[in-house]
Amino acid sequence: MSRQNILTGSPWEDKMGYCRAVRIGNIIEVSGTVAIVDGENVKSDDAFAQTNNIIERIAKVLEEAGSSLNDVVRTRIFTTDITQFDNIARAHGAFFGAIKPTTGIYEISKLVSPDYLVEIEFTAIAQ
Repeated sequence: MSRQNILTGSPWEDKMGYCRAVRIGNIIEVSGTVAIVDGENVKSDDAFAQTNNIIERIAKVLEEAGSSLNDVVRTRIFTTDITQFDNIARAHGAFFGAIKPTTGIYEISKLVSPDYLVEIEFTAIAQ
């Protein structure tokens, strides 16, 4: 089976030696992804906007891999503030309400920057 690495140009990809997603056969694994916090549309205190931003960006990555959000079978959500569960769930549900992948949400002590409240990993199986 061939391997397709999907890069997004993030400086972290070379620094850490990873790519945003890898497709082998019909399985696509997407690295933990945080929001692009711009201070206007996506703020460091807005878990809903961060979750939305992450899923919108990953939808494009999955398209590049020949897939879509419809093929997502699992998400793993990490947050530094579990009291934001309702906001995270509302954004996740807006995209996945009909798809219903398996998921987990975990509170962790920190992400790579204090601006990030949410990081999400995705697994998809392309049709």
